[in-house]
Amino acid sequence: MYKIAKLAGDGIGPEIVTQAEKVLKAIAKKFNHEFQFSEALIGACAIEAFGNPYPLETHQLCMNSDAVLFGAIGHPKYDNDPKAKIRPEQGLLAMRKSLGLFANIRPVTTFKSLIDKSPLKAHLIEGVDFVVIRELTGGIYFGEPRGRSENGLTAFDTLVYTKEEIKRVTELAIKYALKRRKKLTAVDKANVLASSRLWRETVQELAIENPEVTIDFMFVDNAAMQLIQNPKYFDVVVTENMFGDILTDEASVITGSLGLLPSASIGVHTSVFEPIHGSYPQAAGKNIANPLGTILSAALLLDYAFNLPKEAALVQEAVEKSLEQNFVTEDITKENAKSTSEVGDWIAQYILDASI
Repeated sequence: MYKIAKLAGDGIGPEIVTQAEKVLKAIAKKFNHEFQFSEALIGACAIEAFGNPYPLETHQLCMNSDAVLFGAIGHPKYDNDPKAKIRPEQGLLAMRKSLGLFANIRPVTTFKSLIDKSPLKAHLIEGVDFVVIRELTGGIYFGEPRGRSENGLTAFDTLVYTKEEIKRVTELAIKYALKRRKKLTAVDKANVLASSRLWRETVQELAIENPEVTIDFMFVDNAAMQLIQNPKYFDVVVTENMFGDILTDEASVITGSLGLLPSASIGVHTSVFEPIHGSYPQAAGKNIANPLGTILSAALLLDYAFNLPKEAALVQEAVEKSLEQNFVTEDITKENAKSTSEVGDWIAQYILDASI
């Protein structure tokens, strides 16, 4: 039996996580597995219930689970109040730190049926297939000290990295590169930042130890341009926390919809699987949100957490078929758009009907 912690979170989180759960239950039935789902609060809903965006009960459930299926966090109440002392996003950061989620893995691929949905020209994005591995528990998001001056006119954050943090995530990126095209691009800002110079120095040392992988370096501003001008250049990308956050959101445009990209956060204690988009509060409760990023995150869960590649491949196939047949939500098509739950039902039924 596999234990899955279900953290739906805020906004559209509950709707999209429900569809991923449907799909996982279909997989369990099809392949005779047993998945046990347990639910807990995180984000704004946890603040309202407990005064804490990542309550102890939620942490304990995650620690006792084989994997975590996560939706999204965020609420306009907090977005519109920059002085709020407790924020939903603090729950996400606390979860990453306490579970030791040191690396975020974001595959970026294009779907043939959606090539025309991308703002980039077709010849630039056909065949794009790369993975961004982002360090997740260090850098400016976690550095101390941070704060504002007493008069409120000055604010400061601290960017801190240790050599061991850099080494750990780079070694993981090298393992992924070895499974792919044996090419790794390290993205930094070593011409300006001391922390980036430590990154480059550490990656250079690991490059000597791993001659079978071709490792090159790119400043983050150039990487941002190359993602648009020549995305097929990349195979595996490794970078620090904030750079990775920005670049992966930029890369999501390549697919034609932010709702299509999954991610996996690999941890010391357990791993978390989530779509890269936010809570989209404007769509909450309307049954219109795209669940495919969350469903594809469930496929990553099957593959990475449970070592069930056949099951993961079937979920991927089902998603691709739904796109080919235009059985999708309104962010992808305005003509005969389907609801969130209809898309989830269709994919679950495809899995049950599939020949294996």
